[in-house]
Amino acid sequence: MNKPADSTYHWDGDALDLDAYLTRIGFDGERTASLATLRALQYAHTTTIPFENLEAVFARPVPLDLESLQDKILRRRRGGYCYEHVGLFAAALERLGFGVTGLHARVSMGAAGSLRPATHAVLRVTAADDERIWLCDVGFGAGPLAPLELNPRAGEVTAGEWRFRLERGHGELGEQLWTLHHFARDGWIDRHSFTLNPQYRIDYAVGNHFVSTSPRSPFVTRPYAQRFLPDVHHILDGITLTTEYPDGTGHSRELAPSELPKVLAEVFDIEPAEADAERLATGWWIR
Repeated sequence: MNKPADSTYHWDGDALDLDAYLTRIGFDGERTASLATLRALQYAHTTTIPFENLEAVFARPVPLDLESLQDKILRRRRGGYCYEHVGLFAAALERLGFGVTGLHARVSMGAAGSLRPATHAVLRVTAADDERIWLCDVGFGAGPLAPLELNPRAGEVTAGEWRFRLERGHGELGEQLWTLHHFARDGWIDRHSFTLNPQYRIDYAVGNHFVSTSPRSPFVTRPYAQRFLPDVHHILDGITLTTEYPDGTGHSRELAPSELPKVLAEVFDIEPAEADAERLATGWWIR
């Protein structure tokens, strides 16, 4: 007798309110496991659901179970960081019939020689009508707007007006190591690197605990939000509001803490609860 699949290796796709998710991201295409659907889903998800770390800043738990993700992101129309984005996106892909495997990446952002923990969640995805393997990075807050083929010969890829490329190399122990590069204000920089070692929800729970609670995590020190669109990228880092464009240009300005609730709502489509908005306006984290 065959044993049922162990649910810890999967993404709870059967429990997802698929209609609510697709409505949230504004997707009305075919509900199939095709490459065209994958591309449309990633575009809709990354341009609709913002990146934000407010729960961690307020020292509140960041649960990753699907019901909590649906309540926060679908019903309350909030955003989240990588683990939250990936958990919801993976459930939707699984529900639609895609092959989905979790991966962990080490964020570098051009900081050569600075080894950081592998705490960024990404997905390895396969479609039913295509033999290629795709990287879906929906939770970084800065795209890409489309899946990227895991192919060292793919070269530069333009998604929206933004430029990306994947390179395959080898790690310290000879393992296959992929690095994602993107073009921004500082030119081409390495964003993060990852292996193809599978990661499961329990592995993400460990990384999530570090990101949301450790004093070494930047996400517990100040508000951070991103909104990524085909032609503009908005970033809120504490009280610094930055706008970047695909050609590498951009501009920044300092906000008064009292402006934060309005900026979060109008620029990032994030509306904190009234008590949270009042606390943000005090700028308590600024020293």
